[in-house]
Formats: sequence, C-alpha cells, structure tokens
Amino acid sequence: MSTVLFDVPGPVARRRHRIGGVIGSIVLLALLGLVLWKLWAADQITPKAFEPFTDPDILRGLGEAILTTLTAAAVAIVLALVFGAVFAAGRLSDHAILRWPSIAVIEFFRAIPLVLLILAMFLGFGDVTGRFWALVLALMLYNGSVLAEVFRAGIKAVPRGQSEAAYALGLRKSSVMLLILVPQAITTMLPAIISQCVVALKDTALGYIISSQELASFTKQVISGYNNPIAAGAIAAAVYIVINYTLSRIAQWLEARQRRRGRAVVPLASTPAGDPSGGVSGGVSGDGSGPTR
Repeated sequence: MSTVLFDVPGPVARRRHRIGGVIGSIVLLALLGLVLWKLWAADQITPKAFEPFTDPDILRGLGEAILTTLTAAAVAIVLALVFGAVFAAGRLSDHAILRWPSIAVIEFFRAIPLVLLILAMFLGFGDVTGRFWALVLALMLYNGSVLAEVFRAGIKAVPRGQSEAAYALGLRKSSVMLLILVPQAITTMLPAIISQCVVALKDTALGYIISSQELASFTKQVISGYNNPIAAGAIAAAVYIVINYTLSRIAQWLEARQRRRGRAVVPLASTPAGDPSGGVSGGVSGDGSGPTR
C-alpha cells in the first residue's frame, strides 16, 4: 500500500535500511566508547573523581550549600507569593491609581532578564543586603511578577456568573474576591504556582555570578579545586533532580487533594425543597449561573 508522501520500501530497500541502521549504531557506539575511554583516561569518570565527596569537609560544605539553596528558594517563593498577590489585586482593581502602577511594576520586572536583575540588586544594594538577600530579592521581583499574572489569569478563569451572583447578594468586591473567586481559582492556579516554585528553586543557581554560597557556587568551587566537572556536576544535578521531583510530587498530591475536596462538597443547588434554607442560601451555584434558591 502506498502513502501520499512516499512509496512503501520494497525488500531491497528494507535490507538497505537495516544495514544502514546497524552500521550507524556501530558507529555511534564506537564514538560513545571513545568518549568514555577518553574521560576515564583523564580521571573524569573514575572513582578518583568522586573521592572529594568522601571528605567530611566537602560533605559539610555540600550540606551547607544545599541548605542555603533551599533557604533562598523558600524565602524567595514566600515573598514572591505575597508580591504576586498584592500586585495581582492591584492589577484587578477598579481604581486606575492602583491598577496602572501595578501593571507597570509587573511588566517591568517580567521583562528584565533575571541575571541582570541579580547583578543590579547586588551592585546597587549588595553592601546593605549582602549576597544572599540580593539573590532573594531578585528572585522575589522576577517570580513575583510572573505569579501576579498567574493569579490574575486564575481569577479571570472563574466563570463570570459566580461574581455576578455574589454581587447580586450584596457582597462587596473584596468579599467576592476572598470568599468566591480565590477559593475556586486556587485549584486552577496550583499547578502553575508549583511550577513557578520549581523555576525559582532552579534559578537560585544563578547566584553563582555574585558568588552566593549556594549549590551552584559550591559546585564551581569544587570543580576549581579538584578538576572534576563531570563528577561534581553529576552530584549537583542529582540534588536538584531529587528536590524538584519532590516538589512535583507535592504538587500532584495537593492537586489530587483539591480535586477530592471539590467532589466531596455538596452543591447548594441540591438543597431539598422542604429545607428551611431552601431560599437564597447566600452562596453561588456550582454552574456559576447565579444565587441558589
């Protein structure tokens, strides 16, 4: 059977393809073996390359670097969440005096490359804040501006009928935001929030440009002292993979938990007709069409 783009190869063509595949595989394996042999001869993948990580001082420094990385990421994420929530609320405000400055701040810090932001924080405020807080503040500004857009998009994704029904019940905008929109938007925003937290954690590696004592900087110091870039890089990569995989699993657990909680809630619209509360219940129907009756 022929196809639109090409004819099905015949027996001779298939035999040529198999021969070519075998020869190509042999060549690739030979190149891989040559590379591994060169690395082994240069003591880059031998047990000797990993010997520095048996030194108690190196292990202690590695532990301190991991702790610094986690601390910087945790503080930056918390501050970014607060920053994002504040400026997302400002961007959603009906008052131009709050909305336009919030838009300017969000778009400004989203547009600046993080490396330049880290350098600017360090060169401008490093004498006051130090390397750690220069890195944390840069991560907060960049990731906070991204999270502000995540929050805004999540809230806008809630059906308009939800807010309209809440306004019809007499709720103010702040109450609608806190009681109606935000709880429903969290489920939608959670994967993106966790994803941005992972990005913030990985971005701590950029602290090496200002010699911040986090994992990437420590790895650079080990490579400079022992000339084992592959071994040190493999150790650092393994640490980042374990941490990020753990965060991903936590995100999946939280998302599943939110989904189970959503299924467990009984819709207000299913209130029995004989229930005294069967009138206007003060809530919003699950389909976003208006107040339940």
